[in-house]
Amino acid sequence: MERSLFSRFLGLIIIFGSIYIPSAFSSDNIQGETDRLYAALPFKMEKVQAPVFPDREVSITDFGAVNDGRTLCTEAISKAIGQISRMGGGTVLIPEGLWLTGPIELKSNVCLKTVKGTVVLFTKDYSQYPLVKTYYEGTRSWRVESPLYANNATNIAVVGQGIFDGGGDAWRPVKKFNVSAFQWKDFIAEGGILNENQTIWYPTKRALLGSQQNEKAKSDSYDDAMSIKEYLRPVLLNFIQCKCIKLDGITLRNSPAWCLHPLMCEQMIINNVTVGNESWAANGDALDLESCRNVLVTDCSFNAGDDGMCMKSGKNEEGRRRGIPTENVIISGCTVYNGHGGFVVGSEMSGGIRNVFLTKCSFIGTDIGLRFKSTRGRGGEVENIYISDVDMADIKDIAILYDLYYGGEKKDSILRTADETTPRFHDITMKNITCKGAKRAALFQGLPEMKLKNVLLENAVIESDAGIEWVDAENIRMKNVSVYVKNAVPVIIKKERDIISSGLASDLMSAW
Repeated sequence: MERSLFSRFLGLIIIFGSIYIPSAFSSDNIQGETDRLYAALPFKMEKVQAPVFPDREVSITDFGAVNDGRTLCTEAISKAIGQISRMGGGTVLIPEGLWLTGPIELKSNVCLKTVKGTVVLFTKDYSQYPLVKTYYEGTRSWRVESPLYANNATNIAVVGQGIFDGGGDAWRPVKKFNVSAFQWKDFIAEGGILNENQTIWYPTKRALLGSQQNEKAKSDSYDDAMSIKEYLRPVLLNFIQCKCIKLDGITLRNSPAWCLHPLMCEQMIINNVTVGNESWAANGDALDLESCRNVLVTDCSFNAGDDGMCMKSGKNEEGRRRGIPTENVIISGCTVYNGHGGFVVGSEMSGGIRNVFLTKCSFIGTDIGLRFKSTRGRGGEVENIYISDVDMADIKDIAILYDLYYGGEKKDSILRTADETTPRFHDITMKNITCKGAKRAALFQGLPEMKLKNVLLENAVIESDAGIEWVDAENIRMKNVSVYVKNAVPVIIKKERDIISSGLASDLMSAW
């Protein structure tokens, strides 16, 4: 096979029988250009149209903004955005310099433009952030307003070479075992408060209270929410029900929680965006697309404290009631460093995930490479997921994981009755997958009452400590799969049916 990087090693090699792949999904037809990506799609999807703005520009300095890193520029930026929006649209420039601000709310037909040398610091003054009703982790609740925010806006963009710092270190709790002794000492010196076991640092008493009285986060009461305000830390960018969006060239770092969270948005381009979160940043996901449609993500670089690129659509009954899937998504040429997963589906996928094409991506040092997760109670359907040309290295745990017992549910063989609360994962293709180093090559774990169905793994080379395990899976097809393992069984199959596996060949040597 063309992509084999390990033929010089000794090991156990498993070669499975052939299987038909649609020519539109061939890597020969994928050249990296946007037009070629659309041409290669194995599903129908309209081309995402970029927003267009009138040739009109104002600078935030025209409205009194000062780039000294001390003067709060919230009002000046708001006035600039408001004026350009009332004029029918255009560009608001944040020039080179260090700008301190509170939340920035985009309006329709406004492009927020930065340049090389632009640094936007979002203030760590909690009083500058109001509480708003939004969604987080698939559930509607009070949250602190996001530093970059838009609601029901059309034709918006944030572009340029600027840096947006979310001030997340003022919001996030820190677990002692996630940082060095020197870092822990620094956090203690900043003040804050420790939990009873002295193992988690919280920035304020209200943040600690929220962790102890989590039910207040789900309350409709504004007073309840205010009593735990810092616990309700915001995502850095939250666009809600917006259309025709572009994020291009910018860097976002140090997010209080998730970094990029488009919610129920349509027609979105995310290109050449960098996310820089520390590996120990709690809930520091890079990108979470939730109930979004027609999205193009290209040539991005993500450092994540949690999942890298994650597809979501709401949680449990609330997500099913919303009923808006994430669909028609292209992801190409992206790299994820650190984090829990490189490309992730779930676990909040109750509204469904379908028609996703991931190609030419790399995952370096993540806990898991390709990660699909859900559990009983979610419901929802994940289907038509196509993955090709993915390279992974130094994966801390599992290269490929499908787990329908996410969240610690005890695994059993009890055959429950499948209903609307049962998650369904089927019709998933993975082609040209390479992994150099993982604890386990793959785990495919379905449910007794709803097996993982119609999964294809083709042209894969995985070097790992342990091999591949299939549990409660149906109609599994593999072709040209090579697994190099240390003193372990390369493939374990349990409670399966219709596994296509022919031409099995193994070397008696178990060391590389």
